[in-house]
Amino acid sequence: MAQAIWQGNLVQRSRTVSGIFLLVYAFFHFLNIAAGLVSPDFMIQVQEARALATGHPPGQILLFGALLLHGGLALWQVASRRTLRMTVAQAVQLFFGLAIPLQLIQHVVFTNYADRVFDVEDQMSSVILLLWNSPEIWHQYLLLLVVWVHGCIGMHMWLRITYWWRPIAPYLIGVAVLVPTLALAGLITEGRRMWAIYLVPGNAEAIQEDFNWPDLTELAHLTRVYEISLWVFFALLGMAISAFYIRRFARKRQSVRIHYVNGPDITVERGLTLLEISQLNGVPHTSLCGGKGRCTTCRVAVTKGGDSLPAASPAEARALRAVKAPGDVRLACQIYPTAALTVKRVYRPKGRRRVHSAQGEEKTIAVLFLDIRGFTARSADLLPYDVVFLLNRFFDAVVPEITRAGGTVDKYMGDGLLALFEMDSSAASSRAAIEAVSDIGVALARFNRLLASEGDEPVRIGMGLHTGTVVLGEIGTTSNAPRTLIGATVNTASRLEAKTKDLGVELLISEQVVQTAGLMAATAKFHTFELRGVEQPLNALPVQQASALVMLLSAPPEPVDTVTILSEQV
Repeated sequence: MAQAIWQGNLVQRSRTVSGIFLLVYAFFHFLNIAAGLVSPDFMIQVQEARALATGHPPGQILLFGALLLHGGLALWQVASRRTLRMTVAQAVQLFFGLAIPLQLIQHVVFTNYADRVFDVEDQMSSVILLLWNSPEIWHQYLLLLVVWVHGCIGMHMWLRITYWWRPIAPYLIGVAVLVPTLALAGLITEGRRMWAIYLVPGNAEAIQEDFNWPDLTELAHLTRVYEISLWVFFALLGMAISAFYIRRFARKRQSVRIHYVNGPDITVERGLTLLEISQLNGVPHTSLCGGKGRCTTCRVAVTKGGDSLPAASPAEARALRAVKAPGDVRLACQIYPTAALTVKRVYRPKGRRRVHSAQGEEKTIAVLFLDIRGFTARSADLLPYDVVFLLNRFFDAVVPEITRAGGTVDKYMGDGLLALFEMDSSAASSRAAIEAVSDIGVALARFNRLLASEGDEPVRIGMGLHTGTVVLGEIGTTSNAPRTLIGATVNTASRLEAKTKDLGVELLISEQVVQTAGLMAATAKFHTFELRGVEQPLNALPVQQASALVMLLSAPPEPVDTVTILSEQV
């Protein structure tokens, strides 16, 4: 399944890709200016390194193509908006997006265009000196700053639905502040240095000739090109604004009635999505991704009037197939009612309370189930506090082996636990899980020796280990929703753990774990099991003592046929 952040229609994905490219370009442009804090030569070296990517025709086409595409989509967004209501962040981002061309046109004309037409030197030091003793130097820095803020807001709006963005956001805010600050310091440092050299008697003419600054005729030509470009932009902006009001006037001539099951009846103008209708009229409507079509939390069952809606777009159809939605279910953020509808919100928040902030994520990881054998009978003769004391001592002995290998305990279940190994790759996850269960076997033997010295009976355990795809996400109420996992992989690991009781072994590890870890175990060592609730027979390796797992996996293959064990329904 495609990552949620890449879902959406072609316009949304195009805006995302072009925006990322321009933000990266602004980042390296800032670093180029900040290099002036080190030395002029280093600033030139950084500029030459940048030119390797954008200083040749393909790079220029890519850069200006992304610029025109992103700017064009901004004007398209103005023309296609259905309402001027938006959040503060969205308003700031839109304002900056429209303000950027006003300054960028001048920058492009007097640098890139001047270099290509009149061979004006476009080295960073030359540009800074040319603009230094005028307000234009601060206008150009402000341009970069506006581009940077606009891009950072866009990046946050794009990635905020991912589970990993929130923990690193505070650090990235520091980077977002530091980068333009260093660039400002580099700008001032290089500007003062170049201006001091320029003021030395006899240097001004030589510098102007060396940098090939434009004369009055060339300057007038550049000014004329700048003014024409500016008027073209204003004309396009005027057309976009006009299109917005023309479409708004046309929509007001028509209206549509929406009836919410267990909700209000609303009459609104056409042209809005159902989600926008809900939001504008204060109807609680869950939408985790902000109406971008990247999740299905806003979906509704259309009980009446569904035949008036057009067929789902490929992006919407793909999202609905992923959740096996019935035929009458649609995404509220993707449908534009043109006739009366009766809809039922699948997920309806109570009042205005927040919905879960983290979106489900598919990931292939190793999952471990561990349980103490015979603990119910053993605890029957113990006092309640002694039961708790024994369990805590046991977990203190084995859980550090899980965390040391990089795993985490997802939950404790009485005398057992569920652990997961969430790594960068499935191979790393499987290797960490194998290391953990082997070390648990060693820790168990050590713990049992301690119990024996105290006159207590040893603890016996069973573990099931399997690698597969799970869904990770916040599960629970809005006020208490810890991050956990669900999926067939979890059930398989649980069934493997239960089967260890029948076999009298400490561990059953599936063949998927070994193969994913990249280890070469003998095929004859694996047995085939049919487990209740698991569709296909599963190959797994019974391990009498988990501490011997690494030795078993590293032993040479044995020429023995695979043994098939058909288990009873457990």
